[in-house]
Amino acid sequence: MQSSLFGYAEVQTQDRYAVQNPQLLRVQLTGHDDVLARKGAMVAYQGLLEFDAEFQGGGRRRGPQREQLPLMRCSGQGTVYLANLAQYVHVVDVDQDGLTVDASYVLAMDSTLHHEIISVDSQFGISGTGAYNLNITGRGQVALMTSGQPLLLNVTPDTYVNADSDAVVAWSSSLRVQMQAQTSSQGVWRRRGSTGEGWELSFMGHGYALVQPSELLPPQGAEIGGGVRAQYGMGQQGARGQNQGNAWQPHSR
Repeated sequence: MQSSLFGYAEVQTQDRYAVQNPQLLRVQLTGHDDVLARKGAMVAYQGLLEFDAEFQGGGRRRGPQREQLPLMRCSGQGTVYLANLAQYVHVVDVDQDGLTVDASYVLAMDSTLHHEIISVDSQFGISGTGAYNLNITGRGQVALMTSGQPLLLNVTPDTYVNADSDAVVAWSSSLRVQMQAQTSSQGVWRRRGSTGEGWELSFMGHGYALVQPSELLPPQGAEIGGGVRAQYGMGQQGARGQNQGNAWQPHSR
């Protein structure tokens, strides 16, 4: 058999996390340290592996249910391949500074890392995209996803960064963050003016902020059989189903 498909053969490496191609992650398990992966992200595996639901308990249950990270535990000896909606995959080494990430963009992470839901304070007292995120601490690796090739911005005391909250993927936990909307008070619940721009996150301090060239979440909850709108997460059960027109509603605390 001859085919150009052989150019996509398995990557041979001893690394625990390896990007098989820009949209597919290869994780090597040796039977010692498990990997926590997004539920349903396994596309193939080799070896003696087991997949179990991961239940969050204790302090990890803070925040609204819709912001909880749906995880499964991958254990055993072998190789597992993970992907989600053909999004781009990036491996990050987490160190003592920690990483804060929108839970929607986590593909996998070492089970030895600690993670909990945190809130980004808004000067208007509301919650929306970017308001609740996952704070990851410890030492280990995390695989993130982006819709398209991302942009990594360096944040310093002299060069702070503002970014659309819908485009932000992750940032250094050491940064100071504020959610705000530069608009008149009577228009605070809608995108400002006729510019199409709405809520933004401001980053200050020393660290990095990661943004993607997309302001739509992946259609995790797309309706089945609902046409093109459902395919892109636009139905009543889609990723934007609770935020029609991107008109934010007050969040009861």
